[in-house]
Amino acid sequence: MRTIIEKTAGQLAAVPGVVGVMLGGSRARGEHRPGSDWDLGVYYRGALDLDGLRELAGPGVEVAGPGGWGPWVNGGAWLRVDGVAVDWILRDLDRVERVWADCREGRYEVGVQPGHPLGFWSPCYAGEVAYGQVLADPTGELTRLKEQTSAYPEPLRGALTAAAWEAGFLLDIAAKSAGGADALYVSLCLSRAFGVLVQALYAHDRRWCLNEKGALAVAERLAAAPPDFGPRVRALLAAPGGTPEELVATVARARELTRETVAALAG
Repeated sequence: MRTIIEKTAGQLAAVPGVVGVMLGGSRARGEHRPGSDWDLGVYYRGALDLDGLRELAGPGVEVAGPGGWGPWVNGGAWLRVDGVAVDWILRDLDRVERVWADCREGRYEVGVQPGHPLGFWSPCYAGEVAYGQVLADPTGELTRLKEQTSAYPEPLRGALTAAAWEAGFLLDIAAKSAGGADALYVSLCLSRAFGVLVQALYAHDRRWCLNEKGALAVAERLAAAPPDFGPRVRALLAAPGGTPEELVATVARARELTRETVAALAG
């Protein structure tokens, strides 16, 4: 299968507008399972020959152009090759480079994106390059960018770590709704608060966070995570309660865990 993927990468790189192709996801990081997808980041610049991509994808495969899958995930295609899922994911290289410049200055965005309940955190673009494997790179641009992103920017680390304050704010406003048994609002605040803390823990460890999926399992093992961080988060999210008393107690426990985490990040 690897040979097929490398051949496909070369074919994609020959499509007008495509600059290069990287293997991403769990397979690039060596964390895949036998049935894991093959994720191919298709980095393009300027006008992209969508007809060329469609011809390469073959009959019956829908290729979504830039913006077709939302403002951040962008576009691409889902294919089956020898019964295995192969995903093409479009990335505007100019935009990726702008995000990387922001990261070096400690700036980032969190955008609304279907499939990302905590939002799409812009440093993911740089992290995808840092963790990816270059498969096709005729101009050498992806290779150079990968070398640059191998070092986590200290300004970004500081910004994301400092942003942990939002978790406490979210729980403060959740407390006001807990007494009214507003389970939806409290649950949403809990989820985002823990997501913010996970992002901060990743950054503190100089580790790129690419997705909410599986992030807690990694974060709970990081040096700054308080004891039993993962089990405590899971327990609070699994059963926040439905009565005012239960929700108030849940928010109180979440506040304590947040205080511990923020203190550890600052230590």
